[in-house]
Amino acid sequence: MTVFIASLFLPKTVHFNLPGTPPRGSISSEFRPHPRPKRAPLNRLPSLFPPGAGDITPPESPIEDDSVLDNEPFTNEDGVRVHRAGGSGAPADRGSPTWGNRKGQPKSRANSPPPSSLLVSKPELRDKAKELAHQGINQPRALSRSDSHDLVFANANYVVVNADQGNGGLRNAAEAAARDGKLGDYTWVGTLGMPTDALEGTQQMQDIEDTLATEHDMLTVFCSDKDFDGHYSHFCKQILWPVFHYQIPDNPKSKAYEDHSWKYYVNVNQAFADKIVKNWKRGDVIWIHDYHLLLVPGMIRKKLPDAKIGFFLHVAFPSSEVFRCLAVRQELLEGMLGANLVGFQIHEYTRHFLQTCSRLLNAEATPDGLQLEDRFVDVVNLPIGIDPISLGEHRQEEAVQSWMNILQERYAGKKLIVARDKLDHVRGVRQKLLSYELFLNKNPEWRGQVVLIQVALSTSEKSELDATVSDIVTRVNSSWANLAYQPVVYLKQDIDYAQYLALLTIADALMITSQREGMNLTSHEFLSCQDGKYGDKKHGSLILSEFTGTSSLFGGNELSVNPWDYRACADAIQKALEMDENEKEQRWSSLYKAVTHHTGSHWFSEFMTRLDHVYEEQHKRDQVSIPRLSMNTLIQQYRRSERRLFILDYEGTLVSWGPVNQIIPVSPQRTLDVLNDLLLDERNTVYVMSGRRPEELDRLFRRVPNLGLIAENGCYLKDCGSDSWTEMADIDQIRTWKESVRSIMDYYLERTPGASIEERRCSLIFHYKSADDYDMAARQASDCASHINDSCEEQRVHAIPLDGCMVVEPIDWTKSTAAQTIFDNLKANMAADDKHKHPVDFLMVVGDGREDEKVFKWANTLGKEGSVKEVVTVSLGNRNTEAGATLTQGVSGVLMALQRLGGLAYERAVERGRNTERSARGSVSSR
Repeated sequence: MTVFIASLFLPKTVHFNLPGTPPRGSISSEFRPHPRPKRAPLNRLPSLFPPGAGDITPPESPIEDDSVLDNEPFTNEDGVRVHRAGGSGAPADRGSPTWGNRKGQPKSRANSPPPSSLLVSKPELRDKAKELAHQGINQPRALSRSDSHDLVFANANYVVVNADQGNGGLRNAAEAAARDGKLGDYTWVGTLGMPTDALEGTQQMQDIEDTLATEHDMLTVFCSDKDFDGHYSHFCKQILWPVFHYQIPDNPKSKAYEDHSWKYYVNVNQAFADKIVKNWKRGDVIWIHDYHLLLVPGMIRKKLPDAKIGFFLHVAFPSSEVFRCLAVRQELLEGMLGANLVGFQIHEYTRHFLQTCSRLLNAEATPDGLQLEDRFVDVVNLPIGIDPISLGEHRQEEAVQSWMNILQERYAGKKLIVARDKLDHVRGVRQKLLSYELFLNKNPEWRGQVVLIQVALSTSEKSELDATVSDIVTRVNSSWANLAYQPVVYLKQDIDYAQYLALLTIADALMITSQREGMNLTSHEFLSCQDGKYGDKKHGSLILSEFTGTSSLFGGNELSVNPWDYRACADAIQKALEMDENEKEQRWSSLYKAVTHHTGSHWFSEFMTRLDHVYEEQHKRDQVSIPRLSMNTLIQQYRRSERRLFILDYEGTLVSWGPVNQIIPVSPQRTLDVLNDLLLDERNTVYVMSGRRPEELDRLFRRVPNLGLIAENGCYLKDCGSDSWTEMADIDQIRTWKESVRSIMDYYLERTPGASIEERRCSLIFHYKSADDYDMAARQASDCASHINDSCEEQRVHAIPLDGCMVVEPIDWTKSTAAQTIFDNLKANMAADDKHKHPVDFLMVVGDGREDEKVFKWANTLGKEGSVKEVVTVSLGNRNTEAGATLTQGVSGVLMALQRLGGLAYERAVERGRNTERSARGSVSSR
């Protein structure tokens, strides 16, 4: 079995040794794990201390140097290095200033941005464009294969090196899982992270692909420069990334309206799907990662219906109100739902995803996942973590120790607050600096005693944020700096990895003020570096934004802040610096425990374990895997049993389905005859379950004596032979939630012409099949269901979207709870009655709807536990099911099966009558 790990960028790429470029040696082909490349000398930029800096005055903030970033082997797509050391790195979730512009790699041919003329749909305009193209007007010159640029790369020597872009947390987790024996054979699937048009059709491209496949277990996805640029630089970075981080299209800076890049996103996703499908073998596992590849699960599912597919989103998932702003929202959701298991970092993102699917796809959301028409998709939240073992090894390096000594000497007697963020609006650098400035204003005693070291990683786009942050830094430093003190050390570039670890080790506090972030593993690294193993025990405080995913893991032991509340942030800084040592140690111990539990290795193995489990469960419930009901086997089971219990659904099972808001005057005579025949045998107990009112069922089955009834999906129960109904539900509780739910439903009813609300004793139904605008009404019903589920969860009620209606019903009283009550009563009565020595040894449940699945599951559990010897569960629906058998003939098939069993009951009744007559004759003869 092979695990395919698909992410946009491979952990490896290639470097061409061209004339005029320094050669790069090949890194070890062993990827799991491999030694980190040697670092530059300590005095090399980027550095906290440039050469020649004095011993007293802290360094000035260095200017941005693109050449430094280009040459930095640990820089990923946005300038955040991939921590090969077992830290977080940075998810592949930001802009790429250097894609297609790296030395030793080809230049991109992409025409960026993609032309908006792709939106043109008028035939005459398209014809005009073709005419201009033939004339060569305003058309870019196509590069030919004979171009020297292509020839250089087609024949140049190359080496395989570690890629400097991609999801470092994922790579470290895979390495850790393999090292710990939790992961066997695995293959990476991704792009090289560089333009490849110059290699198209050459032997060089094939050689690269073969080398990565054979020596590094990596499948390379090749796509055109135009496709990749449109996919990554435009659709991912200008549409998906902002929306996923709550920068909705209303924002003037949003480019979500430029959706012509969608076709490139589809092309790249299709290339990934095709590569995986081509190499997949039965039994292999496919695990797809992050928002770059949202469509891949659905694309693979179409070609490989039986594949085991997982998907994990490493960034935040927004609320439905934000996600619905995307023009292609339905396509993205359906792509994700091609997976068997969809994973998110924290519960909040999981809840948002379930609500979004419920509202936009009208899918039924449950605590475990989503019930689609034909299958179930499990949804989980599993927070990723770091690899503390590998991180600890790199903390022992001599370079780290050297930088610790330098920093401790330089900032002796000072309290250090450290931060490292990308300089964009999402990271909250501006809010952090303003809060720090307010802290110094409010606490003059700390001036000269505390230093904020802010590492700000440059973005590919220049914006007013750069100037704003620089102005704040200048203002703070000009207000309180002197020859021996600088309150803010501001670096607009990344620093050496050894310096980074040294900073985390000696820091008194780490401050993270992200406005929205999937996790933020820098906080995990900080807590690991504060353990005192390779330095003084600092047990520094963690100031953490409540809008990071990591915040939900720490149980309040961090100093949680709202980045927009400057006063609260300033107070958190003061508390972090003035906190007593006992409290610091107590908080750090709790935080460190969470970090060591939620490791990358644990995350990887836990997801794979859950994927295996849900795949097996889903496969069991798949209609294709469930056998048809065998009449011969059913009859044998029936004959072997002494006490039988039948629980039969009504609508869609015993009769063709009719509108639930209309009373069917009479049941078909055949249905009544079948039920009466079954009841001829006194050993048979029959219950019919329905969502209808009690009085409706009384009217329907008045000609079937001794029939038990379940009304309103389990809220009312009428025992066999009884004339009265028993209230199973708490009517007072139902009356309470009805008041709040009805007001919500009325709000949507006013906005949905042609819809209606039906009130039953234990439920409310929003009918919209006859609405003037069905599509609009369906959206209103989905919004109504989401609103009710969000606001009324504590009242133990849930709203379920169905075909043409939306039902609101209690959670605690269902068909399965009524079935359990019936079973318990029968056992109690049989134990008290000497004439019935045997418990129920035959249980048959037949149904076709969503509500019946819980009864199937309950019945199957009785069979597994041995409480019932013979259990038969039969589904008529086309969805995946808990039932053990299916009937494809629908209602007629159910009636035929029951008629066969009823015939056996009739034969027994006739035989019993004959025996009674013989006994009577014998008595007369003896007299």
